[in-house]
Amino acid sequence: MKRSGFTMIELIFVIVILGILAAVAIPKLAATREDAKIASELTATNQVVQNLAAEWTAQGALTNYTLAEAQAGAKCFTLAITTDGNLTITPTANDATVCPATISAPVYTAAAKNGLLTPAKAAKTITLGGVSIKQ
Repeated sequence: MKRSGFTMIELIFVIVILGILAAVAIPKLAATREDAKIASELTATNQVVQNLAAEWTAQGALTNYTLAEAQAGAKCFTLAITTDGNLTITPTANDATVCPATISAPVYTAAAKNGLLTPAKAAKTITLGGVSIKQ
């Protein structure tokens, strides 16, 4: 009677190969997750700025409610607006409950490259400006 199947050594080789593949793949997946969080925060902040500019153009002013909603969307940044339509974007202090500490530095670096912050990663003022279209 001949039995068919795998030998113990073949099974060990397969397990070792799977372990090596997992050791390579898991760090890559973790890095991809962090990159996605960074991109998500920048996209959300850019969208917030565009929405505030549209609101300013349409209404000629922003309500506290609008600014509070915008601030909730831009977790890693503090937003402040003046009556003349200047929006100041400031990096949020390292508060892990608002902006995860693992992504704050890369978010600020990417924001400086995208023009949301100054090249030194300091606050930047954006003029929403223009004349309101509200009649």
